[in-house]
Amino acid sequence: MTPYPAPREPQESDFSLAELCGDGARMAPHWVTPSAPEAAPVSPALIHGVDVPADSARLIAATSEYGI
Repeated sequence: MTPYPAPREPQESDFSLAELCGDGARMAPHWVTPSAPEAAPVSPALIHGVDVPADSARLIAATSEYGI
């Protein structure tokens, strides 16, 4: 029988959110973002055939409870 290790207990991170944000801000100049061409506006008359599953529609409708 193969022994399986017990799941680890969740531990708090050694880093705070402020430290993580600071690290990200210091790294930002090193990351290059390629320039993407701007998307041309699309007429609403050209948008058709979009089907939204009922479960997804209910999920979006329920987000108003959370202030979104």
